[in-house]
Amino acid sequence: MAQKARISLTSTDPKKLEQVCAQIKAIAQRTGVAMSGPIPLPTKRLVVPCRKSPDGEGSETWERWELRIHKRLIDLDVDERALRQVMRVQVPDGVHIEIVLKS
Repeated sequence: MAQKARISLTSTDPKKLEQVCAQIKAIAQRTGVAMSGPIPLPTKRLVVPCRKSPDGEGSETWERWELRIHKRLIDLDVDERALRQVMRVQVPDGVHIEIVLKS
């Protein structure tokens, strides 16, 4: 049974995330490696409510700050040449990449 590499990508900027996914997809097509994905996982929303008035005077008005974390999952068949090229992909700031080898 062939090994697979599971690549998980997380970012707060979906455009940068899609750029990295496109680069990995291009590498898989060039090397002829079987690829499944990118699979979009549910977006995590972090909501932080905070008071507009810092000193407690006036009406109770609240602001809600929101941070969205986008995730993608890619499965690749393990090929040494393809993995070396994936390791050399330029990952922009704010995009986190994790590669796990599975049997």
